[in-house]
Amino acid sequence: MDRVDTPIIPTIAALVRATPGTISLGQGVVSYGPPTDAVAGLPAQMADVQLNKYQAVSGMPALVQAIEAKLAAENGLTVSPHSLVMVTAGSNMAFLNAVLAVADPGEEFILPMPYYFNQEMAIRMAGCVPVPVPVRDDWQLDVAAIAAAITPRTRAIVTVSPNNPTGAVYPEADLRAVNALCAQHGLYHFSDEAYEYFTYEGARHFSPGSIPGAHAHTLSFYSFSKNYGMASWRVGYVVYPADLFDAMNKVQDTNLICAPVASQLLALRALEQGRGLVMPRVADLARVRAQVFEALAGLGDLVHFPRTQGAFYVLMRLPGVAEPLAFNRAMTERHKVATIPGFAFGLTDTARWNYQRLSYGALDGATVAEGVQRFVAAVKDWYRGS
Repeated sequence: MDRVDTPIIPTIAALVRATPGTISLGQGVVSYGPPTDAVAGLPAQMADVQLNKYQAVSGMPALVQAIEAKLAAENGLTVSPHSLVMVTAGSNMAFLNAVLAVADPGEEFILPMPYYFNQEMAIRMAGCVPVPVPVRDDWQLDVAAIAAAITPRTRAIVTVSPNNPTGAVYPEADLRAVNALCAQHGLYHFSDEAYEYFTYEGARHFSPGSIPGAHAHTLSFYSFSKNYGMASWRVGYVVYPADLFDAMNKVQDTNLICAPVASQLLALRALEQGRGLVMPRVADLARVRAQVFEALAGLGDLVHFPRTQGAFYVLMRLPGVAEPLAFNRAMTERHKVATIPGFAFGLTDTARWNYQRLSYGALDGATVAEGVQRFVAAVKDWYRGS
């Protein structure tokens, strides 16, 4: 545990709490919640006394069936008989379950960098070794660099698309190439697809698990936290090769037994309303995204950021700082706005570049606009003294 970094989100949250009135553009959540009618119906459903008992380890049958139907219709991914679904307390738990199920201490996981910090933490907690691999300047995968990083100790390659923290949407061709590398070298492909609905400007999400034959080595991770605004309800799921059942079952039964039943019932109702419930929200985010890009352009040559087409993040590059958290502390205290520093995602050369992740998903459009204006003012104040 000493080799695991302290989570950055609570650190930034503490700065926000200490400065009342701060607008947080930090945590990666959406501003809306699950369907209100579905939430209102939960007490009646939970009146069934049998639901107070432990339920199926892999998930309630009705929810698993609904997930399988969704995967077939939207992701082109057929589950039975070669793959299985496991419902977990969030996608992070699904990822940790899978790391524990497939890897021994000392084995390696390739992480395109910048990486999602909770995944790097999970790998270290399991006694395994994260292997960061650079991506291109536009935050797209460098497949050749990934191939060059494979060693006899490599166990899996991790991809996150649409990406956290960059917002990049990886092309189908690149995801197919990574999946083929895994098949060629006997590795697992961990495909994190938590932001699958959040794409813009014609970008299209692709699920590598839909590739013929990919079921044998592909684990696909999904979440209700983002799509349906259910972050605190803690429901996610993973599609995994059927031959991993014994290992996955052991981990799940030891850590959780079953995902919270009330949350599973709500997830089922959300799936019944479907993607159509989410897409108007994504359209709203697209308009906020355009406003954010326009406001950040006012910083001129102080800032560099690719106009990525997914999730609800902008990962921008600013000139370096002497102390990693000094900029964030000053930004919160003087301008009452918060973002997440890039060193949390593996971009640790802060003396050269000060990377910051801005999230525009958690607040209404007007508040995001105000927060970005504060951020722009903070950057100018820090670097130009104006």
